[in-house]
Amino acid sequence: MAIERKKLSMDGNTAAAHVSYAFTEVAAIYPITPSSPMAEVTDTWSANGLKNIFGERVKVVEMQSEAGAAGTVHGSLAAGALTTTYTASQGLLLMIPNMYKIAGELLPCVIHVSARCVASHALNIFGDHSDVYACRQTGFAMLAESNQQEIMDLGAVAHLATIKGRVPVLNFFDGFRTSHEIQKIEVWDYKDLEDMMDKDAVAAFRKHALNPDHPALRGSAENGDIFFQHREACNTYYEKFPAIVEEYMAKVNEKLGTNYGLFNYYGAPDADRVIIAMGSVCDVAEEVIDYMNAHGEKVGLVKVRLYRPFCADKLIAAIPATAKKIAVLDRTKEPGSLGEPLYLDVVTALAQNGVNAKIVGGRYGLGSKDTTPASIFAVYANLAQDKPKNNFTIGIVDDVTGHSLPETVAPDTAPEDAISCKFWGLGGDGTVGANKNSIKIIGDHTDKFIQAYFQYDSKKTGGITISHLRFGDQRIKSPYYITKANFVACHNVAYILKGYKIVQDVKPGGTFLLDCQWTPDELDVHLPASVKSYIAKNDVKFYIINATKQAKEVGNPKVKNTILQSAFFALANIMPIDKAIEYMKYMAKKSYSKFGDDVVEQNYRAIDSGKDALVKVDVPAAWANAGETPAEAPATGTREDLVEFVNKIVVPVSKMDGDSLPVSAFMKSVDGQLPQGAAAYEKRGVAVMVPTWYAENCIQCNNCAFVCPHACIRPFALTADEAAKAPAQTKYTAKPVIKTDYKFTMAISPLDCMGCTLCVKACPVTVKAIKDGTPEKAAIAMVPQEKELDQQPVFDYMVANVSEKKELINGTVKGSQFKQPLLEFSGSCAGCAETSYARLITQLFGERMYISNATGCSSIWGGSAPSTPYTVNKETGKGPAWANSLFEDNAEHGYGMAIAAKTIREKLKGYVTEIGASDKASAEVKAACEAYLATYDDGKANGEATDKLIAALSGIDCDLCKKVLDEKEYLAKKSVWIFGGDGWAYDIGFGGLDHVLASGEDVNVMVFDTEVYSNTGGQASKASNIGQVAQFAAAGKSIGKKNLAEIAMSYGYVYVAQIAMGADMNQTLKAMQEAEAYHGPSLIIGYAPCEMHGIKKGGMQNCQAEMKKAVEAGYWHMFRYNPTLESNKLTIDSKAPTGDYQTFIKNEARYARLEQSFPERAHELFAKAEENAKAKYERLLKLGKLYE
Repeated sequence: MAIERKKLSMDGNTAAAHVSYAFTEVAAIYPITPSSPMAEVTDTWSANGLKNIFGERVKVVEMQSEAGAAGTVHGSLAAGALTTTYTASQGLLLMIPNMYKIAGELLPCVIHVSARCVASHALNIFGDHSDVYACRQTGFAMLAESNQQEIMDLGAVAHLATIKGRVPVLNFFDGFRTSHEIQKIEVWDYKDLEDMMDKDAVAAFRKHALNPDHPALRGSAENGDIFFQHREACNTYYEKFPAIVEEYMAKVNEKLGTNYGLFNYYGAPDADRVIIAMGSVCDVAEEVIDYMNAHGEKVGLVKVRLYRPFCADKLIAAIPATAKKIAVLDRTKEPGSLGEPLYLDVVTALAQNGVNAKIVGGRYGLGSKDTTPASIFAVYANLAQDKPKNNFTIGIVDDVTGHSLPETVAPDTAPEDAISCKFWGLGGDGTVGANKNSIKIIGDHTDKFIQAYFQYDSKKTGGITISHLRFGDQRIKSPYYITKANFVACHNVAYILKGYKIVQDVKPGGTFLLDCQWTPDELDVHLPASVKSYIAKNDVKFYIINATKQAKEVGNPKVKNTILQSAFFALANIMPIDKAIEYMKYMAKKSYSKFGDDVVEQNYRAIDSGKDALVKVDVPAAWANAGETPAEAPATGTREDLVEFVNKIVVPVSKMDGDSLPVSAFMKSVDGQLPQGAAAYEKRGVAVMVPTWYAENCIQCNNCAFVCPHACIRPFALTADEAAKAPAQTKYTAKPVIKTDYKFTMAISPLDCMGCTLCVKACPVTVKAIKDGTPEKAAIAMVPQEKELDQQPVFDYMVANVSEKKELINGTVKGSQFKQPLLEFSGSCAGCAETSYARLITQLFGERMYISNATGCSSIWGGSAPSTPYTVNKETGKGPAWANSLFEDNAEHGYGMAIAAKTIREKLKGYVTEIGASDKASAEVKAACEAYLATYDDGKANGEATDKLIAALSGIDCDLCKKVLDEKEYLAKKSVWIFGGDGWAYDIGFGGLDHVLASGEDVNVMVFDTEVYSNTGGQASKASNIGQVAQFAAAGKSIGKKNLAEIAMSYGYVYVAQIAMGADMNQTLKAMQEAEAYHGPSLIIGYAPCEMHGIKKGGMQNCQAEMKKAVEAGYWHMFRYNPTLESNKLTIDSKAPTGDYQTFIKNEARYARLEQSFPERAHELFAKAEENAKAKYERLLKLGKLYE
C-alpha cells in the first residue's frame, strides 16, 4: 500500500534540496547558476530552524570557490560528517580533483548537479550534460533524473545508497529545464526517509572517520610498485553498488507504488524502434511515444537512471527483444570522438553481449536548445529508414556538415485538457515572480497538475522574459516551450511595435492581454497590421490594461506585475476571483515583506485594482483586412562586417527567432569572435518614461551624460555646417560651448534609454528647480517615450555625423563627455552603477584598451551574444578588445594579455631602435623613431608618435621596416584593464588577483563592488558587510568585509583607490587617470549599488544618490594611494561622516529584512557594523599619517 505524501508546487532545485537536507549534516557551498537555489534554500531552512533526520540543523558554510567547497566536503567527510554540495558546469569541473580523492577514499557523499553547459567558444549558463560527462572517470556513481518528481524520489536513493555502499554519487538533472521548472509533486516526509536509512552504516562511517582518539593516516604518497594493485582493490565496492541502488529503489517503490529501476522502459512491449536517453528529454519522448503508439506504431524509450556504474545486463533486459534499431541521444558534444559518451557505452554494452541491433547516436539540446516533439518524431523517422543516419543532430539545421535530421510540423502531443499560457515580460518588471506565485496558487489550491518554465534572453533586468505556464487534469510531461497558447499576455508594448511574433502564439479563439497606455480608439492607429489581422481572423478575445497608470495611482511603479497578475486571474477563471485575490495577497506578503509593510500594502491595492482595470476590445471586422506589417529595412552602415553580422544574426536573435538560424550563419565566427558595436542596432524601446531636455535651462555641465549607464544621453558640439545639416527638431542652448562658436546640444536616444532617471537626478539645475518648487526651470525631466520619439533622428544624426572636437576633450567631468563612449546600450539593469564606471573608462582610454572581464554581471552586460555593446570610435575605428575567460582566472587572463602585448611590443621596440640608429635612415625616419622611443611609456602621447612612425616607415624598401609594419598594431602603448565584480576579486579570483598585483606589471584592475554575488542571484561574498542579509547569509552576515584595498596597499607599489561616482565625480575621474598613468599595477574599487540591495525609496533611480549617502554615513570611504608620490601617498577624499550609519543601511532591504526576521540579532549586528565602519575610518586616517 503506497504511502500518502503531501503535494507541493516546487522546482527541481527545491526538490533536490528537500531530500538532501534530510541526510546532510554539513553543506559546503559556492554559488553558480543554475544550482545556487539548492544551497540557498538549504541555508534559509537552516537559519529558520529546520531539522534533518538526525534532529539537527544543517551547518552551511560558503567557500571562496567550488574548488574550496569540494575541499571542505572532502575534509568534512574525512572527519565523519555526512556532507553535501551543489554545483554545475565549470564549478563541477573545479571539484574534479577532490572527487577523485573522495571516491578513492570511499567516502559517502552526494553532489547534486543542475547539469549545465561547459563554456567553449562562448559561455552558456543553460543546460546540457557536458559537465557531468567530464566526471565519468572520477569514481563517482552517476544517477540521472528526468523531472521534479524523480528528483524527489531518486534523490533519496542517491543518499541512501552512498551511505550503505560507500561509493559517492553525482546526482544530476537538467539545468534550468528541470532545475527551474515548477511542477506539483509529492514530497517526502523525513520520517519515511529515516526509516530507510542504514543506521549501522552511518555508525560505521563515524567510527572509521579520522579522529585523534583512534589516529590513522589518509592520502599517502605511493610509488609504482604498489599504486596499481591498491587502486584495483576498490573493484568489489563498484561491483556491489548497482545492487545497493536497486535495493533502495525497491524500498522506494514499495513505499510509493512506483517502478524505478536502473533502466526503465516506456512504450510498446514489442517496439521495433527504441530511443535510449537520460534527462528531461525522456518526458518529451514519452509524450511522442503515447501519440505514435496510439496511431498504430511500435516505439519505445529506455530511460537511463544509473549511468555509472554502467550495468550492461540491466540495459539489455530493459530493451524489448523486438527492437531492431536503437537511437542513443546525448546532450553533449565531444569533438573528434567516434561518438558521444552514452552512445559509446550502449554500443559497447550490446556488442560485448552479442545483441544484434542497428545503433545510431545523435546530439540534442546543447545549451538548453529546446527539444520539441518534432525532434523526437524525427529520431523515430530516422530509425524507420533502411540506413538510419548516425552522428546526427536534432533541433537545428546543419547546412554545413549535414548532420541534422529533417523535421516537420508535429502534432500536438500535450494532454488535450491542458491549458497553456504565455507571458511576455521585461526583466525586472516582476512578471516572472508574479507568474511563479500564480502557478503555485493554482498548484497548491486546486486539483490541477501544473508546469511553469521561464525563458530569458541574456540581458540583465530590462531583457525579455517569457513565462510558459501549463495546467490541467493530467500530469504534464511537456518540457519544451509553448508555441500555441490559450492565453497570451504582453506586458511591454515595445515588443508588439518591434514585430515580435506574440499574438501569433494565441490559439484560435484564445485570449490576448496587452498592457499599453492606448485607449481602444487608439489601437487601430498604433497596432501593427499583422497583429490586427491575426486577432480578427482567429477570433481572438482581446483585452487591454494600462497597468503603468494603475501602478502610478497605487504609488509604486514596481507593483505593475501584481496588477497584471490580478488581471490574469480575472480572465483565466481558474478559481473564484475572491479566493484568487486572497491567495495572491498571501503570496505578495511572502514575496515583498522584506521591503517593508508599505510595499506589501501597495501590492494589496494593486491586486484589488487589477481585476477591475481590464478593458475588453470590440475587434473591428476591418482588421481582418489589415494585411501584414512590412518587413523592416535591412541594417546599413560603414562597417561591412558589422552590418552583415547584424542582418544575419543580431536581427533574428533580437526577434527571439535565433532557433531558426542554421549552422552556416556562424561560419564567419566559428571561434566565437564577434564584431564590436552590434548593440547600437537593437533600439529596443522598452522604457515607458524617458528624459527630455530643456535647452533653455541647461548650463552645459554634462553631469547627465557622466552618470548615464547606457550612454543614451550625450553632449555634442556642432560646427555651423554640422548644425545646418541637423534635423529641424534639434534643440540648442542659446549660448555656444564656452570659448568657442560651437552650438551645444544634448542628444537623447529614447529607443535605447532604460528609463532609470539618473540623468534627471544628476542635473543640478533640475535638482534646484524641484527643491524650489519651480519645475518649469528644470533642464531635464522624464516624459512618456512617445513624446520624445522625434528626438531619435537627432541622436542618430549626431552619433553618425558630428565629429569629436579635440580641444573640448579633457579629464574633467564636462570635457570627458565630449569623447565618444565606447560602451553603449548594454544589457545592464536600468540605473546600473557598473556600466557608468565602465563607460567612463572607455571614454578616457577606450581606443587603446584591452579588457579581460571576469564572468559575472559585467561579462553578461558586456558580452552577451549577439549584442556587443563595446564599440569602436567612428573616426579611428579603434576600441576595446574584450575577452572573457573564466570566473576564477580573470586576473591571470588579463595578465597574459599584458605580457603578450608587452613581449611583441618590446621586440618591435628593438627593431625601431635599430632602424633609428641606422646610417641609412632619413632624418624624417630618425625623428619619428626618436619621438616614438621618447614616448614609449606614455600611453597618451605614444599614440600620435606611433602614427607618425608608421607613416615614416611606410613605402621604404627595408626588411626591418616591413617587420615593424607587419605588426604595427602592437606598436602603440596599450592600456590593459581587468574588469570584474567583488565575487571574483574578493573570493574565487583573489589568489590570482593578488599574484598579478604583486607581479609589478602595468595592468589596471577595476572591481565593481556590489558587496554581493549579483549575477548568480545575490549570494554573500567576502565583500558583504556585517548585518547584510544575502543568500547563504539568511540570518545576516556576522563577519566584517574583507579589506581588499589595504591588502593591495601593503605591497607599497600598487596604486589603490576606492571611489563612488555619485559621491564625487571628480575623485572618480582622478583615480581612473592616475591609475592608468601609473607604470605598475593599479586597483580601483568602485562602490556599485545594485538591484540586489533593494533600495527602498526609488530603487535604482537613486543609485548615484545612494553612493553619496553611503559616503556621508561613513559606510563607504573614498581614498587614493599613489606610490609615485614622494610624500602624502595616501589622499583621503572622504570627509568625516555626517550622516547616520544605521539610518542609511535601513533604507536598503538587504539590511532592513534582518530587523523583520531576527530583530535582536539585527540590533546587535547593526551596532557592530557601525563601530566597525568608524574604526575603519580611524584606521584610514592613521594610514594617511603613516604615508605623509
